[in-house]
Amino acid sequence: MDEAYRQASASGSPDPFSIMEQPNKRDNFVCGEPTVDRLRRSRVPAPKSCPPPPPSYPAQMTLAAWLALNHDIDRIDRELLAAHVLETTRAQVIARPDRPLMPPQRQSLNGLAARRRRGEPMAYLFGAKEFFGLAFKVNPSVLVPRPETELLVEFALAKAKPGDRVLDLGTGSGCIAITLKAQRPDLQVTATDLSATALQVAAENAARHHADIAFLRGDWLKAVRGQFDLILANPPYVADLEPALTALRHEPQEALNGGDGGLDAIKAIIYEAADQLSPRAWLCLEHGHDQAPAVAAQLRMRGYQGIATEQDLAGQPRLTSCLRPNP
Repeated sequence: MDEAYRQASASGSPDPFSIMEQPNKRDNFVCGEPTVDRLRRSRVPAPKSCPPPPPSYPAQMTLAAWLALNHDIDRIDRELLAAHVLETTRAQVIARPDRPLMPPQRQSLNGLAARRRRGEPMAYLFGAKEFFGLAFKVNPSVLVPRPETELLVEFALAKAKPGDRVLDLGTGSGCIAITLKAQRPDLQVTATDLSATALQVAAENAARHHADIAFLRGDWLKAVRGQFDLILANPPYVADLEPALTALRHEPQEALNGGDGGLDAIKAIIYEAADQLSPRAWLCLEHGHDQAPAVAAQLRMRGYQGIATEQDLAGQPRLTSCLRPNP
């Protein structure tokens, strides 16, 4: 049984933050959902826009019957949805399939199943997602945090010196900035986003984790002044004609669509960040598995030093980092 579920079972809490499945960083799929880059590499056609019709439900039903009738939904997803609605663990769902479902439970399950058939991420159905061991509120205003983005946090923790000023661009749910502050309270963390609704979600997550973050609204670095010792970004990097955008249609497209070639946001950040990095400061960017050479070329054109690319757990080039250009 997963640790998150053991804790939820012991507490009896219906809080969705406490019963999320803990993802495996080495998995390409989490709760049946492909990562952004897995979709980019697969070139699989986008799912059809019209989901299959929902099953016809009898007036009274056991959990086993509901699971069987919804066989078109991934088995793990069905079990997780049931655990969420029944306020229990997935292990208990598997162990007690004969339990009867009360009408409100059936109604909730049927509603979540319908949304899952339309392709909504499981994280949106739960309203929360785990990232770096912390639970974050998520909704369609923000991108679902992915395991590969934890590499940005690991890079920052390795490079940041005590008291450094850190900037998280395009913060979304705030998972990067808040995780850094939780791990290193000494850091001065600022986070920006162009979306007011995303900043609201990020602020709620910061309050939940007691993280003192300066949230600013604006387009990349236009919202900030002064210099920073470390600038991080997980910008949109999916090319605008890739099928992955349709497959990810329930997530905010402005957080995914990187324009022609997927590099529009990356180029803007590279250009703007040069003047707002302190001496010997770092810039680190997440990008697609096939974009490292293009990102490095853009950095060289702008004069950045010490350019290096790091691989993710799947062995794919994932992050490119560099030092501030020489004055």
